[in-house]
Amino acid sequence: MEYSHVVVFITIDTPSNAQKLADKLLSARKGACVNIIPKVSSQYWWQGKIEKADELMLVVKTRAALLDELITAVKQNHPYTVPEIIALPIIGGNPDYLA
Repeated sequence: MEYSHVVVFITIDTPSNAQKLADKLLSARKGACVNIIPKVSSQYWWQGKIEKADELMLVVKTRAALLDELITAVKQNHPYTVPEIIALPIIGGNPDYLA
């Protein structure tokens, strides 16, 4: 099954960087809506050891057709070497909102 819309999760380091990235994605029309969740406690493997960081989470709603462009835009404007960019299909929702 092919999905027309996706939700994309992106973690980032500071409120300022989160706002800048959200502004870039929205102004370039790579996302229709960006939520910034202020406090995410992340624990992850990086370069052979477990790291811990306080981050913010961007939740981006967009069309699946824009995902590759969104990924490129994030990589060009994100402070991390390997940013988290994870897309999940939207399997349903308010048709008025999705339009």
